[in-house]
Amino acid sequence: MTIEEKIGQMMMPSGRGDFAATIRERTPGAMLNILENAGSAVKLSLQTRLGIPLLIAEDCIHGHSFWRDATIFPSQLAMACSWNPGLIGSVARAAGREIAATGVHWTFSPVLCLTRDLRWGRVGETFGEDPHLDGELAAAMIRGYHGAGLDDPESVLANAKHFAGYSETQGGRDSSEADLSRRKLRSYFLPPFHEAVRSGCLTMMSGYQAIEGVPCVANRWLLREVLKEEWGFTGITVTDWDTVGAMVTTQKTCADYETASALAVKAGNDMIMSTPEFYDGAVNALRRGLLTEAEVDDACRRILRLKFSMGLFENPRLPDAARQREVIACRDHREKNLEIARQSVVLLQNDGILPLREDGVLRLAVIGPNADDDMAQLGDWTLGCPLHGDATKHSRSCTQTILDGLRRESPATCRIEYARGCAVDDAGRDGIAAAAALAARNDVAVVVVGDVLGYVGERHSTATLELQGGQIEMLERLRDTGIPLVVVLVNSKPLVLPESIREAAAVVEAFNPGMEGGTAVAEILWGKVNPSGKLCVSFPRHVGQQPAFYSQVRGQHGDRYADLSQEPLFPFGHGLSYTTFRYANLSVSNSQMTPDSVVQVRVDVTNTGGKAGAEVVQAYVSDEVTSVTWVAKELKAFQRVHLEPGETRPVEFCLPFEAFSLVDAEGRRVVERGRFQVLVGGTSRSADLLRADCVFPVEN
Repeated sequence: MTIEEKIGQMMMPSGRGDFAATIRERTPGAMLNILENAGSAVKLSLQTRLGIPLLIAEDCIHGHSFWRDATIFPSQLAMACSWNPGLIGSVARAAGREIAATGVHWTFSPVLCLTRDLRWGRVGETFGEDPHLDGELAAAMIRGYHGAGLDDPESVLANAKHFAGYSETQGGRDSSEADLSRRKLRSYFLPPFHEAVRSGCLTMMSGYQAIEGVPCVANRWLLREVLKEEWGFTGITVTDWDTVGAMVTTQKTCADYETASALAVKAGNDMIMSTPEFYDGAVNALRRGLLTEAEVDDACRRILRLKFSMGLFENPRLPDAARQREVIACRDHREKNLEIARQSVVLLQNDGILPLREDGVLRLAVIGPNADDDMAQLGDWTLGCPLHGDATKHSRSCTQTILDGLRRESPATCRIEYARGCAVDDAGRDGIAAAAALAARNDVAVVVVGDVLGYVGERHSTATLELQGGQIEMLERLRDTGIPLVVVLVNSKPLVLPESIREAAAVVEAFNPGMEGGTAVAEILWGKVNPSGKLCVSFPRHVGQQPAFYSQVRGQHGDRYADLSQEPLFPFGHGLSYTTFRYANLSVSNSQMTPDSVVQVRVDVTNTGGKAGAEVVQAYVSDEVTSVTWVAKELKAFQRVHLEPGETRPVEFCLPFEAFSLVDAEGRRVVERGRFQVLVGGTSRSADLLRADCVFPVEN
């Protein structure tokens, strides 16, 4: 290969524009944003001098995002509330089949960023706030995408992003400087990515942000020393959109593209996304001695090895129209979509009004701007999202909104009336009076509020977590009618709930529940499905409580603000059911731990209510005394169990020795000798957890 051909393989340009000339002149290794021309682009790559097949990549985040009428599943944040890795893996497998049929080989999913500041616009793309849950769900999604193996023609290549610490933003501002030390990275942000590597993930995307003054794309310690050398990662790293160029244009840490290109390759980036200047920059950097051919060879070799492992030289996996008709939005995928939506819905509060009774609700008001808004329900990374800049959207008939679901699932004896009431993205309040009048003549009002695409996603962080537009005024007017309110939240991230919602008869969190979300919510409201979702992220009482995640580091003056509690409104792991569960008889088998031991944890869980239901049993670890400040407790295991009324089942966990580890002052992950507690229950709230002691004895 010539130097130019090697550098070409390291490029991933956008397919918008004259993609044919780009392929002929620069022989790129991959291309994105070229869905409608994927087949033509791959065929052109096979006609170049070496005939190296092109990798086609797209942002298929929770389904085939930009393929019209493909199955759009709940957002990652919503799916994480299922706490069901097996189901999430099967969702990824279904999405992969649809993606592969269109000639796309590579999806930029899953997102492994941890939710920290809720003002950040990309919270909805994450699995929430906990490193262990993040890693478990990401691993399942990666295995689902990869299917039977990378050479499986129905598989797609998974990508773990953004490596690492991208979500630790200042003021919640997207892509801002991340205030992170290497110890903090190792403690919380790196473990999910390490789990992704152990699960077979072969591509990693670096972040936009800088850490300790070093742009992530130039962080040799992170990309080369930790990922490739320490963890033995054999796959490829890819930059995010024009992050090499950003070192010249916005971060201004490089004077020119030659310097930036050399720095990026030396740091450990293998493929450069959407920086067209990289081609000439890298060629000139080689001529100036800023970059060696061996460094280019290492990156190119990794890319080619990946293509060989996928079997692309034998089968470049062109789009298959017949397969598209067979799998895209097929019945099986719609059913899978409905099941993940059912398990993702979280019942936050309930005074007993839910489930709705057929003999008690003869007139139902459905009110609110998100009750019949299909795009709000689908969320970010779908056709019509602001970042994509595409005026088209998925067909309205593909999505069952909350209103659709209630009309279909409500008893024939129940009359339904609907009013939008107000808008989210402006100050529209003209319909509030009419909505209040409608509510007043009904038995119950289901009020659907939240956020919309203008407040969601990349480049769309918010300064507040309050409900926007006329929603708060509308809720207050509805409360004043005295009619019971069942509030359903359709939103991209936790919001600060006004008093009118906190006083509601019931509150249901759906996040962005996908195309079948309306059916799932309606089934739950009428009791056809017992809610089982648990929050993967905490709900604050006020935006000033940021950060509100449960795993706070110990040590401060007092335990509250002078004007407000530090406790969240709803904590991580919280979620109600139409039945009740009792925990008893917690025990650990190895109370005296050794480095080669596994701690067996056992607890009896009983369904003490009158309905069958699923409970997510959560196991946390607390190290009582540590050589460095550390979190009060960490999730280390969880298990979904289904119980019939009155049924008791023993639930067991095997906690490896490493589950009791921390990162010490030197940045080493170690288990320190001393006393630990294992805490088990149905939420992260300390008062709800049973406790058992175990010890790593001090040496004589």
